[in-house]
Amino acid sequence: MSKVYFADMRAGHTENLFDKISRILILSGLKDTISEGDLTAVKIHFGEKGNSAFIRPIFARRVVEEVKKLGARPFLTDSSTLYPGERKEAVSALTCAIENGFAFACAGAPLIISDGLRGVTETEVAVDGELLKNVYIGTEIVEADSLVAMTHFKCHELTGFGGAIKNLGMGCASRKGKLVQHSTVAPVVAVKKCTGCGICPRSCAHDAIVITDGKANIDPRKCAGCSRCITVCPVTAINIQWNEAADLVMRKMAEYAKGALTGKDGKAVYISFITQVSPACDCYGHSDAPIVNDIGICASTDPVAIDQACADLVNGARGNEGSALQSGHEPGGDKFRGCWPEIPWEVQLEHGEKIGLGTRTYELVRL
Repeated sequence: MSKVYFADMRAGHTENLFDKISRILILSGLKDTISEGDLTAVKIHFGEKGNSAFIRPIFARRVVEEVKKLGARPFLTDSSTLYPGERKEAVSALTCAIENGFAFACAGAPLIISDGLRGVTETEVAVDGELLKNVYIGTEIVEADSLVAMTHFKCHELTGFGGAIKNLGMGCASRKGKLVQHSTVAPVVAVKKCTGCGICPRSCAHDAIVITDGKANIDPRKCAGCSRCITVCPVTAINIQWNEAADLVMRKMAEYAKGALTGKDGKAVYISFITQVSPACDCYGHSDAPIVNDIGICASTDPVAIDQACADLVNGARGNEGSALQSGHEPGGDKFRGCWPEIPWEVQLEHGEKIGLGTRTYELVRL
């Protein structure tokens, strides 16, 4: 049984929320996780431009300060997105992060995109999973000595909810790793949008793209799935084929989470914020109304246990009328299926436990 520490959102003159963040991190074992001199990756979602539900930068600063107290050197990190958008490569992603408040002056740590300038700086990690034998993780995550996963716990349209497992599995993967999780086939060219400019063939290291009759054409037999072509296309004519079933995405995601933690036994801690629990991912350029009121903050050294605890806390709350929640408003109701009825969200927890990522059995220790 793993311990999950929980702090509610109450605050007063004797203890504010920042003090609670410090206390819950210490209780969860931060001092045993971080060593003096560690280069510590603080894995966080910087939020898409237009989104406002992501973790506040001032909360990240308190985590950074606690890591610094232990003599470590923290950096805030995230990876490039698979799809074209505001965070498709490092320059745009870092600009978005700074505009969302994660500048050094606020967060107190440098920002590093874990998979490099164009999302292809990756390290292949052996996991010997049920679905995947090797995974592709952003090199800066692999190179880090220790890791603190700061997670905004919310609903998600493909995985039911996004928690610590998703923050690790999807959030630490290189662009190739993200494509492996989402799709089993090569990207496809939207012929009507393609201008035949020739940029994508020049960027392809595998000679999988040729210009034929003024249009790009991708040979799926040669495509290595790096997805670099998706982000270099100036007219967004190359698209992902989102063909993988939700349950398989979640199982792959759990195996990628295991890959992200390879070499970090006893060197990772998780802190999840059950606040502004939006019905969809923070990757959208908007934030819909929360489906439940703010609940609190959890911390643990077990990513499966903390996700199970967060899910139970959300489902145990009363759902908000007037939100995107369609069913399960009563305490104990399934809030995730209330937003995404076709998604078997438990799969990520079941598979995470099965492959040794953690345990679903936990003791909730309330501050």
